[in-house]
Amino acid sequence: MIYKMGSAKNLIVKPIRATDANRIIRTLHYSGKTAPNSQVHLGVFMNGKCGGAIQFGPPLVKKNILPLVEGTSWNELFELNRMAFADWLPRNGESRCLGYAMRWLKKTYPNLKWIISFADGTQCGDGAIYRASGFVLTDIRKNTALFRNKKTGEQRHLMQFFHTGTRFEIKKGLWEPLKGYQFRYIYFLDPSAKAKLTVPIIPFSRIDELGVGMYKGQSKKGAGSVESDAFAHQAKEGGAIPTPALQSKSQSKK
Repeated sequence: MIYKMGSAKNLIVKPIRATDANRIIRTLHYSGKTAPNSQVHLGVFMNGKCGGAIQFGPPLVKKNILPLVEGTSWNELFELNRMAFADWLPRNGESRCLGYAMRWLKKTYPNLKWIISFADGTQCGDGAIYRASGFVLTDIRKNTALFRNKKTGEQRHLMQFFHTGTRFEIKKGLWEPLKGYQFRYIYFLDPSAKAKLTVPIIPFSRIDELGVGMYKGQSKKGAGSVESDAFAHQAKEGGAIPTPALQSKSQSKK
């Protein structure tokens, strides 16, 4: 199914090949990296030209994510793990494209109940696109997952250390965590799943109250101190090891 959004803007969202989506992500996403768990690839087109991609897939560590919504089966959720838009696409088109992507997922994968995603408040944004697209905020925490090499400046996600067997480099002090915050968002494809959420829904105003907002890689104001707003038993679930951030390099509004 193809969704057209506004004749003036003429945006179209439709499935594309993984190779094409990965190429777009490498070019446009601020991290320059694809997510290995991506399985669903949607392209964003205007006037026949593809200028963006949205990718979904199962979480890398499902046992940490499934408990967020009671009774969730392994095949009932996806993670939105990459979304990138070229700067020549219409302004504010991201939230509409994301909304249509959710409708497409609901129609194409009726087994899905909810979508999880993370906003990177260390390098990009605090999730404005998610808030405009019907997601709820379920966690705000200091970053413990993204690191920078003290000597080379290379950035790496915690999961990459596990996959490459190099976690010892963190213990040796070769890497330092990026300063900032991570934000966890959830979108309910099945409204009934919302009643089974096991963590609090955090008011969006809490971001400004704590002074931890970020827009286009810049802090909105001096960040205060904040620990996780999730329940205590969720301290290692969800936001601790998310797929690296989902913002675009050229239009970073999240």
